[in-house]
Amino acid sequence: MQIGLDGKVALVTGGSRGIGKSIAQTFVSAGAQVMITSRKAAACEAAAKEIGEGAHYEAGHIGHEQDMERVIEATLDRLGRVDILVNNAATNPYAGPIVEIDRARWDKTFSTNLSAPLFWTQRVWQRWMKENGGSVLNIASVGGYGTSPILGVYDITKAALIHMTKQLAAELAPRVRVNALAPGLVKTDFAKALWEDGKGVEVAKAYPLERLGEVEDVAGAALFLVADTARWITGQTWVLDGGGLVAFKPTV
Repeated sequence: MQIGLDGKVALVTGGSRGIGKSIAQTFVSAGAQVMITSRKAAACEAAAKEIGEGAHYEAGHIGHEQDMERVIEATLDRLGRVDILVNNAATNPYAGPIVEIDRARWDKTFSTNLSAPLFWTQRVWQRWMKENGGSVLNIASVGGYGTSPILGVYDITKAALIHMTKQLAAELAPRVRVNALAPGLVKTDFAKALWEDGKGVEVAKAYPLERLGEVEDVAGAALFLVADTARWITGQTWVLDGGGLVAFKPTV
């Protein structure tokens, strides 16, 4: 099956590295023009150059409203439309029990992982998708379906993002589809502390497919969900975790 995005324009937050960069590369390969954004202009430029023709960039902080406006306007000015929005950028400034987190890091995690996807979606809806249709894809996490001794705050934001995906899908239908992906442990720099120094080997043993995720695994699913192949799918979150959620658990 050939999945094409010819004539489409996508905007990918956190698109300069990891999962976001792989999604941008995959979309360009499928025929789309892609605007990459992240905080550092040099990183955006390097990613766009590596991806090649079809990749564009405009740096900005996703949590700053003026940057959001500038990036979206730059996309419309240069590329003429925004058919696809991928809310990929995320942060995780705290590891530990949620009962011990300080207010600043709690607020930062929610601002980046939940508020930003909402307001980027809102603005793209207002500026283009309300009249022209489109597809929104949120990058959540399998952590949104469980608990964790160290990633509780991050996982709470992702659980909320999964629910927000359903809410927005109901509100923005029928012209705009909204879906999400919930990856397990993917080998990225963002998650490096969880898989480097051999720790990933133990995690992979708990997955029925016996390996960690690669960025291409997420990008392939992203392409399917934003393209016409998924034209009757909205409000859904696809889990990409090597079978981790269905793995046999130890019995007592």
